[in-house]
Amino acid sequence: MTETQTHTLALPGVDLVYDVRGPLPPADGRPVLVMIGQPMTAEGFEALATHFTDRTVVTYDPRGLGRSVRKDARSDHTPQHQAADLHLLVEALGAGPVDMFASSGGAVTALELVATHPGDVVTLVAHEPPINAVLPDAEAAERARGAFHDAYQAKGTGAGMAAFIAMTSWEGEFTDAYFAQPEPDPVMFGLPTDDDGTRDDPLLSKNSWAITDYRPDAAALTAAPTRIVIAVGEESAGTYTARTAVGIAALLGQEATVFPSHHGGFLGGQFGYAGKPEEFAARLREVLAAG
Repeated sequence: MTETQTHTLALPGVDLVYDVRGPLPPADGRPVLVMIGQPMTAEGFEALATHFTDRTVVTYDPRGLGRSVRKDARSDHTPQHQAADLHLLVEALGAGPVDMFASSGGAVTALELVATHPGDVVTLVAHEPPINAVLPDAEAAERARGAFHDAYQAKGTGAGMAAFIAMTSWEGEFTDAYFAQPEPDPVMFGLPTDDDGTRDDPLLSKNSWAITDYRPDAAALTAAPTRIVIAVGEESAGTYTARTAVGIAALLGQEATVFPSHHGGFLGGQFGYAGKPEEFAARLREVLAAG
């Protein structure tokens, strides 16, 4: 196993904590491989990183999540703030432009990074970025998002997460049939029914709505020197984040590249949503090498 070294980057409003596996600069001259998520922290990439011991891999906890404690008195998570942090992190690594695997909200941040700092990234693999604006049923998607937020506000985390799962597992557009469904029971998903009173979850509150409300700058992205690959899980077909991936790929004039498993296809079993990290890593390695 490659030894992991943890560092803290002092930035305006946050102490950003990141982990480096391997030498800086990389001994073989290849770009550093940065893996990011949102609201996922660095630990979500542990299983995937074990399959890249021949490369220098960097993971981090985004502003306000995990170990990266905020000092800016804010609770919102925006692609613009996160991309600005990420730009400074790439600079701090001191190894030139990086390769990047970015998942979910992290993929939205990565798209903003490429649009605003195109020299930071050689190849970006953006895995299922949840962007409502690229959907034909964008208004309905916003309504579905509002429904899981309302469930969270009314009954707490279990109810909110159950409604979130119902939204993200629904296949096809959000039609009247979707909204006519009864409110899902948290017990069906093994979720708690008690309410601890907190309402600041980054996924279920409005704190991260700027991510799904993001409007990508297609002109800036296509003009960037970065090779952008939009990825979608083979098991995700028809679901919300698969449809957003297909939509952003079309906006950029490409087709989404299929990866093994689902939205969390790179995850190990410790999160209760295991994917196929070995197969996923092999596909990621193939896609990166193609550049």
